[in-house]
Amino acid sequence: MEMNFLALLVAAFSTLVVGFIWYNPKVFGTIWMKESGTTEEKMKGGNMLIIFSASFLYAFLISVILQYFTIHQTGALGMVGGDASIAKPSYVAFMADYGMAFRTFKHGALHGFMAGLFLALPIIGTNALFERKSFKYTLVNGGFWIVCFMIMGGIICAWK
Repeated sequence: MEMNFLALLVAAFSTLVVGFIWYNPKVFGTIWMKESGTTEEKMKGGNMLIIFSASFLYAFLISVILQYFTIHQTGALGMVGGDASIAKPSYVAFMADYGMAFRTFKHGALHGFMAGLFLALPIIGTNALFERKSFKYTLVNGGFWIVCFMIMGGIICAWK
């Protein structure tokens, strides 16, 4: 069980696609701009190459940890110290029996949903409280990350 770099890249890229849709003015973009205090003029002032590159990098970092949330077999590998070549025969037998168990998009999306709801949303909500942002702001941004975690988790878990 090793890190599938391509799956992590695709999962990270999916956040950009979801963001283009989610923050479109016809979806949640207008609400987000109002609740965040952003204007179209402010949006034009940023260096979009840096913003999207950094966003992609952050999403990649998220995808790295999501693989441990969504692929149960990584836990089994951790139990043998991370090196399958030195594992006992019981590990090899276990992986032969269960190596692809629960490796579906649906299963990854479920774990992504739980990570988004119980990890990302509380972080965004806490920041919003101290930044004096509205509950709408929390729901728009938290909802975005819940959807992203679901899609990322599904991609990572199903990719073999």
